This record gives sequence, structure tokens and C-alpha cells, in this order.
Amino acid sequence: MASLAGLIPLPDAAGLLPKWQLLVAVMAVFNTVQNFTTLKLTRRVYDRVPPELVTPLQARTFAIWTLTSAVVRFYAAYHIDQKIVYDMALFTYLIAFGHFSSELLIFRTAKLNPGVISPVIVSTTSLIWMFRQYDFYVQR
Repeated sequence: MASLAGLIPLPDAAGLLPKWQLLVAVMAVFNTVQNFTTLKLTRRVYDRVPPELVTPLQARTFAIWTLTSAVVRFYAAYHIDQKIVYDMALFTYLIAFGHFSSELLIFRTAKLNPGVISPVIVSTTSLIWMFRQYDFYVQR
């Protein structure tokens, strides 16, 4: 069985979507660690507010939200055929898209930069991919 960096076995399900879920989950764990250890990258995302408004508390809260999404996506990587799991993973991307879009367009606390573009691209790509592949993976 192939593995991710030799540590995590790759999902057995057909197609690339389960492997994508695993990759995004692993990246989210790294983002979680970053949010617990430094404010530097978080302040880059919310760069239209004074740096002192991006607090350690906010970063830790964001870290827990990111870790929760990672757990759901990790589980979806290995159980992508289960409707409830698939739906929950899909909603994590919808929430991420809504959050970053609202920070860009409504609250205007962020501007287009790599820290914002990356989660917008990942969430948009994942949403479209999951909607298009729903019937392939989920047996109702």
C-alpha cells in the first residue's frame, strides 16, 4: 500500500478525491501547528487590520477550527463512500469558502494575497470536485 511520506497509508477508494482529502487534511494539521506557534502568517492573512487585533486567542481559535476540519477531511479520505462523512467534508469546504470570502468581501479584513488565495482555491476546487463526484462516491 502506498503512503503519504511513508507515514500515512493512502486511501484505497478509487479516484483522486480521497487522496486529495488526505493531502488537504495533512496541510491543515501543519496550519494548525503554525497557528499555535506564531502569529506571523495569520497576520498576513488579516492584513487590513492593525496587527495587534490579530491576537494569540484568535490564532488558537482558528487553529482548533482548522484542526476540526482536518479531522473531518482525514476521516472522509478513508470513508468517502459514506454519505454523512462526505457531506460533512463538503461542508468544511463551504465554511472555509464562506469565511475567507466574507473576510475579503464583507468585513474587508483581508486582501488577495497568498495567505487568502490558497484557502479560497482549495475550498472552491474541493467544493466543485465534490459536487461533481457526489454520485460516484456516495451510494444512497
